[in-house]
This record gives sequence, C-alpha cells and structure tokens, in this order.
Amino acid sequence: MSQIDKIPSLPEVHRTVSVPTNGSFWKKMLAYAGPGYLVSVGYMDPGNWATDLAGGAKFGYSLLSIILLSNLMAILLQALCVKLGVATGRDLAQACRDNFSKPVSFGLWVLCEIAISACDLAELVGSAIALQLLFNIPLAVGVCITALDVFAILFLQNKGFRYIEALVITIIAVVGGCFVAELIFAKPDLGGILGGFIPQVEVVRNPEALYIAIGILGATVMPHNLYLHSSIVQTRNWEDTPEQKREAIKFGTIDSTIALSLALFINSAILILAAAVFHFSGKQDVAEIQDAYKLLSPMLGVAPASAIFAIALLASGQNSTLTATMAGQIVMEGFLHLRVKPWLRRLLTRLVAIVPALLTIIFFGEGSTTSLLILSQVILSLQLSFAVIPLIMFTSDRKLMGEFVNPTWLKVLACTVATIIVGLNGWLLFQTFSGWLNPS
Repeated sequence: MSQIDKIPSLPEVHRTVSVPTNGSFWKKMLAYAGPGYLVSVGYMDPGNWATDLAGGAKFGYSLLSIILLSNLMAILLQALCVKLGVATGRDLAQACRDNFSKPVSFGLWVLCEIAISACDLAELVGSAIALQLLFNIPLAVGVCITALDVFAILFLQNKGFRYIEALVITIIAVVGGCFVAELIFAKPDLGGILGGFIPQVEVVRNPEALYIAIGILGATVMPHNLYLHSSIVQTRNWEDTPEQKREAIKFGTIDSTIALSLALFINSAILILAAAVFHFSGKQDVAEIQDAYKLLSPMLGVAPASAIFAIALLASGQNSTLTATMAGQIVMEGFLHLRVKPWLRRLLTRLVAIVPALLTIIFFGEGSTTSLLILSQVILSLQLSFAVIPLIMFTSDRKLMGEFVNPTWLKVLACTVATIIVGLNGWLLFQTFSGWLNPS
C-alpha cells in the first residue's frame, strides 16, 4: 500500500479524541460516545417525516413494524461498520477501493453520490418547509437559504470533533423533547401502538403501503451512513492492540445501539402522531408536511402543537446536514483519493440537490415537495444493496478482519438482512413498473 493509500479519510479529526486505557465502564463509555449519534441523525432526517406521516395517516399504526424492522437492521449494519473501521483501520469506501477493480469501485462511488444527493435533497426541502411554516419564507427562497449552513459546519470542524458531537446530541434532544410533547397532546392508543409493531401481511400485498414501507426502509437504513460510521469511529485514539480493538468495537457498538434506539423513538413518534391525529379522525389523505402542520393545533386543541412540530422539523433538517457533509467527504476521498475542500464539497452537493428541488417547486407547485421527499427515500433504499453487500463481504473475510471476522451466526443474520433488503427493493421495482404499464 502506497503512502497516499494510508492517509485516512477526515484526516483533520482522525484519532484526535483520547480514550482511557483504564477506568470505569462509564468513563470509557463516555469517551466512546458520539459517533453513533452523528450516524443516528440520518435516521431521523426530514425524509423520514414524509414517509412516516404518509404511512401513519393512511395506514394507522400498521407500519410501525416496518420502522422496528428497519431499526433492527440499522443496529446490526452499523455494528458491522464499527467492526470494519476498528479492525482494519479502513472505512467502507477505502475497503471497496482496496478490494474491488477500478470500474466496480467507480460504479459504487457514483451510486453512493446519488444516495448522498437524495439524502441532501430531503434535508434541504425539509428545512425549507420548516422555514416557510415558522417564518412564512417562500419555499424557493428557503431552499436557497439552507445552502448557507456550510459556514456553520466549517466553523465546528475547526473547533474539534467533540464540538460537532455535542451540537448533534443537543439538537437530537430538542427533536426528542418536541415529540414527547406532541405525543402527550395526542394521547395515542397504547394497545394499537403495540399491535402496530407486529408485522402484517397486508403491507406486502398493498402496493401503496409497500411503496411507503420501502421508503421507510430507505429513510431508516441510510447507505451513506455505512461509509460515515466506519470512518468516524476512527476518531477515537485507542491503542493498536487486539485488546484495545475489542474494547473499541464493544463501546462503539453500544454507542450506536443507544443512539439508534433514540432514532427508533422519534421515527415511531412521527408515525404514531400522524395515526392518532389524522388516520382515526378521517383525515387519511394527509401526506403533506404543510397540511400536518396546519391541522395539528386545531385538531389537538393545543395552540403550540404546530409550532413545536415545525421547530422539530427545522432542527432535524439542520442536524442531518452535518453528517451528509462528512459522508460526502469520506466517500470522495475513500473511493477516488480526491480531496476537495469541505466548503467546496458541500456547495457542490447542495447545488445537485437545489436544482431538482427548485424545478419541482417551480413547475409542479409547492404541494409537490412531500412526494419529492418520499421519492428521495425510495432512491436511498434502492441504493442500499450496493453498500450493504460489500460491508457484509468485508466483515466476513478472515484475511481482511483476522480474529474480528464475523462468526457464522452473524454471517447468517447479516446475509438474511441483505436478502430482505434486496427482495423488498426488487418487489418495489416490480410494483412500480407494473403501475407504469397499467396506470388504471
């Protein structure tokens, strides 16, 4: 491996966070806590809002099982990312470049860039909608304003990685607090919620429900987060020994599991809120975020409910921009050795997202944005297989992983997850093409 190949992604923060070699469990846990929360924000971005709102309003609590299944898949896959990053010192993008041919590696990079652009589109549109709801800013103007967040990101990167983690965790707490309040206002049916977490065959049989379910899967298990996590877990400066690596994998996995459990709560809360307020009151056609905002306060009889909803949306969108920026840098550096200034990378990504957003708003109207959000999540889901399969291949390769290779039971479980993802995506494509050929 050449010297340039040895350069890590995000070199400015690589191994910059010290961890204790001795001390209590909680002291070590605190030192390792952080990367999982950065990853978790991608699992509660505005794209989730569109799919969860549509699913809750149209189908009640029944799609909670899809959120739970998606979250369990995410916990497993992010744990594999921790293992890959710690055991090999390479992130997923670098591992792809190391082990695949140049054409294959280039193709995976293109697909990943498409996924990041789709994710960025969801964050941009979601933030713009929140600005419109809170401050009556035209949606097209709000889309352009959100591109300016690059400067805040650059400021935080210069301060240090722990500052980014602290900000992310604070914003997650704000979003979570907003939805605790909303659920208190909505008073959902506990029995119905518990029943919704039980898988139902009707979801697969109904093309519309399946489309939203695949969108939830794409919104929950984020392909670019697999690249991100395998890199930022290396911000911790553990000693390069088998014992310290085992410890880093253990605490990194605990960190991401706790963080994704919070994401499960927020995703479930969005769907539960939509089901409790809209589905069971006859407003099953509510799918637009703007409609949900307008109806929440009058239907709940609580004046601040709509404003709390919009504040949570804005916080969610702005939080997600942090991870999209870093993921884009990791993917470009890992696959191509191309090191672009973070501000330039962010502006390029934003430009790719701004153009379809503005065109959709101009030609189809502001009411089309939620459909655009749901479509962006389906695109993410269709790209998932091309990130999941290499991750499972690498972590199951003894030559690459050594003693940290996946045991047989984990290989079987991971392959089952990959099969479910590929199968659901294949079914979605079949249903989509059938709908185009038979529009009636």
